[in-house]
Amino acid sequence: MLIKEPACPHWPNALTLSWASILTNTPTHTAALVTPAGGLVVHLTVSADADGYGNLLTFARAHASGRRIWAIEGTGSFGAGLTAHLLEHAEWVVEIDRAKRPARRNGAKTDELDALRAAREALSREHLAQPRRRGDREALRVLLATRKEVVQTRTRAINHLKALVVNAPEAMRSKLRLLKTGALVVRCAALPTRTTPTAEQAATVLTLRLTARRIQALEAEAAALEAQLEPLVQGVATRLRAEFGVGPISAAQIICAWSHVGRLRSEAAFAALAGVAPIPASSGQVQRHRLNRSGDRQLNSALHTIVICRLARHAETQAYAARRASEGKSSREITRCLKRHLARRLFKLLEAVPRGSSSDLELAA
Repeated sequence: MLIKEPACPHWPNALTLSWASILTNTPTHTAALVTPAGGLVVHLTVSADADGYGNLLTFARAHASGRRIWAIEGTGSFGAGLTAHLLEHAEWVVEIDRAKRPARRNGAKTDELDALRAAREALSREHLAQPRRRGDREALRVLLATRKEVVQTRTRAINHLKALVVNAPEAMRSKLRLLKTGALVVRCAALPTRTTPTAEQAATVLTLRLTARRIQALEAEAAALEAQLEPLVQGVATRLRAEFGVGPISAAQIICAWSHVGRLRSEAAFAALAGVAPIPASSGQVQRHRLNRSGDRQLNSALHTIVICRLARHAETQAYAARRASEGKSSREITRCLKRHLARRLFKLLEAVPRGSSSDLELAA
């Protein structure tokens, strides 16, 4: 959306602001130009390529002079190219979620209507998120996503290998079924294929061997990807890795969610993003909070992993857990408190990253 008149009072320099709401898809992007009151001025649909980005920026400059705000849906997916193009031209870009579709009797739905809904919803919000950065942060995201897929594929392969052993001929099964996973993979990867008298045994040996070797290859891929995480994490936030229990994978996940200095307005916002902000669940004389099951679950999982590690090996954390347990807190409540404290501490460490660092100057996406 593009706004050419006074915008919402909570935005700086509201008199000079113009807004553009962009609905992103694979082949095209649809923009909605609106007034400060949310009235539609004009729609524009362009191709999702460099020519389309240029046409969209030219259109915005012609119809909305002065400072512009671009509210883009999917800045990290279908809108990544447009976001990078706009930032290269010093445009102001914010990220919006998918707009809620009101119940309509006629079921109307088009890209133009969705873009207009997104524009009006963005106008009503007090806070809009900055797009996540590219550069080192994007490198970490790509490595994490690929490693996760590799690990999941390895797990499926191990399950398949064990299922093959269960249904293998008795002579073969008796030799393999008691082996632990690591030993089983090594043993099956070295099975000979020339000494099998029957077709059933030959097929079983072949599938066991191929599956075991695929597991070994996936393990090597995961290790190679993980090795690339450490130098990137050290380059973005060295102090993060110095924290007890923070490994390269957890650190990379935290950085991906946080992205860069200033993106999140407070440590409370970071806790809400991580799904560790306490939710009141009191009744009568019972004062308590329950678990928060919203937010970024991968970030939440990273914090949970760190807390579990600290509960097992960190003396200060163990002392805190014992004290809260003596006060009548359950283990889940103690874990929730620890995750909230951890989110506060890590956010302060991340925000202490110098603003002039190279990772902080990369383009957003």
